[in-house]
Amino acid sequence: MSKMDYYEALGISRSASVDDIKKAYRKLARKYHPDMNPGDTAAEEKFKEVSEAYEVLTDPEKKKMYDQFGHAAFGQGDFSGQGGPGGARWHWGGSGGPGRGFEGFEGFDFGSSSGGEGFGSFSDIFSELFGAAGGGRRTYTRANRPRKGEDLQYSMQIDFMDAVRGKSATISVNTGQGHETLSVTIPAGVHDGSRVRLKGKGGSGLAGGPPGDLFIVTQIAPHPYFRREGDDIYIDIPISITEAALGAQVTIPTVDGPTRLTIPPGTQGGQKLRLKGKGAPRLKGSGRGDMFAVVKIAVPKNIPEDGKKLLKEFGEQASYDPRAGLGW
Repeated sequence: MSKMDYYEALGISRSASVDDIKKAYRKLARKYHPDMNPGDTAAEEKFKEVSEAYEVLTDPEKKKMYDQFGHAAFGQGDFSGQGGPGGARWHWGGSGGPGRGFEGFEGFDFGSSSGGEGFGSFSDIFSELFGAAGGGRRTYTRANRPRKGEDLQYSMQIDFMDAVRGKSATISVNTGQGHETLSVTIPAGVHDGSRVRLKGKGGSGLAGGPPGDLFIVTQIAPHPYFRREGDDIYIDIPISITEAALGAQVTIPTVDGPTRLTIPPGTQGGQKLRLKGKGAPRLKGSGRGDMFAVVKIAVPKNIPEDGKKLLKEFGEQASYDPRAGLGW
């Protein structure tokens, strides 16, 4: 059986560059490699053919001889298993049987005395195509590639104020690499569901890959009177009718401690009074959110008779309809 032209075998022109030859070979080697076509004799023969073509056409001296004399330059007949360049023998298999690996070209000089790239680059190409590593017999499968270990999660409940201010803690956790006691720094400003990463403290890597990471997931406990929306903090502030009508100075709590809040005259129930920069630290970025005091007008339940009389007089002197303009 006559041998196919090397250029035709790779589907390239005679003017193709070395990069073109490599590109064509990579594509065909992946397509016809025995690991990709177990038990397919035709694919195996095609793989041998394109490999032989690649070896010759990437070696400047061998390519020059082939271009001048064709296959006769190497004394080759058909490509039956012992007629390759330099008397190379093709052997497929190993302990796993035919098609399970590539020993290839036993007794053949894989280098290139002329400085070109010959079979010496096969290991690089197979490593790229099939993820092989190391020497000797190889099985070129994705399973051999080093893989990062599994990422793990650990739920950690923290107080509202610790989430605002940050804290350091010690936790005991099974990291997948054994039971460990770890020091954790919770940054100021974490939210409910924030993740703090401990690099390399997850599951063990596979095939020599790196370990995964451990993520501390924060669960923030509610506060008796503060509540949080993003980086802003809210608090309800009860005030009297008199304070709402005439204005006042009242002391309220903040995450930084007590502060004085000005109630403007005529303040309405539900009105939000802003304290700039008194919220939680921004986890991503600089600065802090704001704090909002939400006004709740508290009406006394027990009013003495004199107080009722004064309120009636006030209502007569400053008569107004709070429902006016509502369209009812």
